[in-house]
Amino acid sequence: MKFDLSIIGGGPGGYYAAIRASQFGKKVCLIDKDNLGGICLNWGCIPTKTLLKNAEVYSYIKNSRKYGINVEKISLNIIKNIKRSREVSKRLSKGIEYLIKKNNIFHMKGNASLKNKNEIMVNSNDNLNLIESDYIILATGARPKTFPSFNMDNKRIISSKEAMLLEKIPKKIVIIGSGAIGCEFSYYFNEFGAEVHLIESEDKILPLEDLDVSKELEKNFIKSGIQIHKSSKVSKINSSKSEVKVTYLEDSNQKVLKGDYALVAVGVTGNVENIGLEELGIKVANGAVKVNEYNQTNIENIYAIGDVSGPPWLAHVASAQGNLAVEHAFEKGARPVDYLNIPGCTYCQPQVASIGLTEKEALRIGHEVKIGKYSFMANGKALAVGHNEGFVKLIFDQKYGELIGAHIIGQNATELIAELSIAKSLETTWEQLAFGIHPHPTFSEGIMEAAMDAYGICIHQ
Repeated sequence: MKFDLSIIGGGPGGYYAAIRASQFGKKVCLIDKDNLGGICLNWGCIPTKTLLKNAEVYSYIKNSRKYGINVEKISLNIIKNIKRSREVSKRLSKGIEYLIKKNNIFHMKGNASLKNKNEIMVNSNDNLNLIESDYIILATGARPKTFPSFNMDNKRIISSKEAMLLEKIPKKIVIIGSGAIGCEFSYYFNEFGAEVHLIESEDKILPLEDLDVSKELEKNFIKSGIQIHKSSKVSKINSSKSEVKVTYLEDSNQKVLKGDYALVAVGVTGNVENIGLEELGIKVANGAVKVNEYNQTNIENIYAIGDVSGPPWLAHVASAQGNLAVEHAFEKGARPVDYLNIPGCTYCQPQVASIGLTEKEALRIGHEVKIGKYSFMANGKALAVGHNEGFVKLIFDQKYGELIGAHIIGQNATELIAELSIAKSLETTWEQLAFGIHPHPTFSEGIMEAAMDAYGICIHQ
């Protein structure tokens, strides 16, 4: 079978690229060994956000008295909790299947490996099929990173995949790594009553976020009962049938935490094995395929996109790279992805979202900055809905007033960041954000007020 483009991996990068190429009138083959949608749709972004919403609803019910509503005998049905998560994922995966058919994309299910720069061998239940293709995109994704000393058994020492399928909320869970995954599961398990210990090797949680945001999230986590261990390095995890023992170094002292489970959330590594990269001479470094600014490998007709091409490991980055690779391959005026304009989101409560430079990064590279900050404590909508924790922090270049960084922690932060993503891509100035009319009452007014605050004219603070 001969195609213009063949894609290995049907996640948010792979299926996006397939549809985009089809829109250009190309004959496309999409190959995946599992359900379409990849880790994101089946075991990551979508099912975890479903579980987090379940936890948020539970929180509302527990705290309903402050809204003048009395609810008695609240209980959790963990099986239905998980079932809803799986049903949402299944529905969306079926939706991707529909889109693939609608766009006349040839879909093959099986394990694929490169035979040469223009041929792919696909093993479908021991039936071998040879695919010939002018261009190839590798979108094989990534898997949770592990270390030998962690003794991952997927029973007591688990990854996020096993964590979202636990049919009983643990009495005590130790979570290693306070990136987005670690913080989201800390919120989830804590909300349902688990004793949560969050261990982070850096001196702040959410290490990639602005320091003020990290401090605010830590304050809220501690208030909710989550126990945080910063600047702590895990050296060993052992498990038995009934518990885990996590050995770590904190303040130069070796300590041990016991729990029902240990969730390892220390990043991911690309799925670069068994797909023919080494045989073909495609360059790999640090568990990721090396690519140029167009996501092109060292073999010009082969591209790599999404998690397999390295950080940032985000679904929306994979989709953007998929679009880029297709446009570059078929000469449609491709422009490289602007990695300074990629929003990052963490969906715990309070939510965290950011784009661009942190204050520390801006100062380090030589910017003279104006910083505006607005607390949701003074926001009418935040008070009305009962979630006034958090703030908006905006960073502007002092010389031109251009937005160079934006950081939000609070209710709906992951929705609010879209305005600032567009604003930053358009090189928006503080005046445009400050005097662009925002609807009242909304959380979005916090953006307007933070822009005003940067120049000393904030109204409601």
